[in-house]
Amino acid sequence: MGRRPAGGARVTPGPGALLVVGDVVTDVLALHEGPLAAHTDTAARIAVRPGGAGANVAAWAAHRGARARLLARVGADSADWHRAQLRAAGVEPHLVVDGRVPTAVVICLVDGRAERTLVTDGGASVRLGPEDWDPALLTGVARVHLSGYLFFSAPGRRLAERVTAAAAAVGTAVSVDPASTGFLERLGVDAFRAAVAGAALLLPNEAEARLLTGRDDPAIAAEELSAAHGTAVVKLGGRGALVAQDGKLLARVPAVPSTAVDSTGAGDAFTGGFLAAALAGADPVAAALAGCRTGAEAVRSVGARPPVAGAG
Repeated sequence: MGRRPAGGARVTPGPGALLVVGDVVTDVLALHEGPLAAHTDTAARIAVRPGGAGANVAAWAAHRGARARLLARVGADSADWHRAQLRAAGVEPHLVVDGRVPTAVVICLVDGRAERTLVTDGGASVRLGPEDWDPALLTGVARVHLSGYLFFSAPGRRLAERVTAAAAAVGTAVSVDPASTGFLERLGVDAFRAAVAGAALLLPNEAEARLLTGRDDPAIAAEELSAAHGTAVVKLGGRGALVAQDGKLLARVPAVPSTAVDSTGAGDAFTGGFLAAALAGADPVAAALAGCRTGAEAVRSVGARPPVAGAG
């Protein structure tokens, strides 16, 4: 069992906050220009950065002016470093420290086109569960966002169910980013769709939207998902985003031009930018434009978070 989040139930009061429930990860990024060479060496630039889909969303939302707090589980091996990184990014961290397993680690292989392949060790993140929940985390919260990675472990699904019910009880909307086609396929589309039924906003990428609906046309997929959830925003990477509401496509939002160095966390950046704009009163189309701007900023630097001076 892990310890309660440092500081117990203390939260900073105030309206309009975003609560993210999800994952903190240590990212090991290897940027290689050519193809990986089997049975020998491949030259690469290697960097260690803080990551995790949930933590990234919170950091980018804070970068865009939102008050953001994060509930996640980390190993004792790097808890202090991750807490400091989150605070430096403007995020209020509520980290459960796990003394039995280390923090999750993802190896991100980034090729010369800035496209990434992920190798994942879930570590402490997959042990985040309902016993880690504290209702006080909802104090002053206007939106709750659940990382899709929560739904790929049994404790995470139970936690997501508890948080969704607690948010519904106080009239706070919940959003979900599906996170991973590989893990979605392993869990099963029907099981995932049932688990996220209480979400009022779904933010899949194109591949996830197709998998969740069985539709090849992402616009039709967006419409179907919005009919089930109220609002769906399908991220198209370098082609922008699709926004649908109540079963109808509202807009095709254009991408913001950018020179990509590393696409790691670009979708998380979009989500953080979208949620920050929505908290500030933007409608879904305007929020998607803000998401595209944030995603374009994210791919210009190495790592999945906004660069933070002096974060260590």
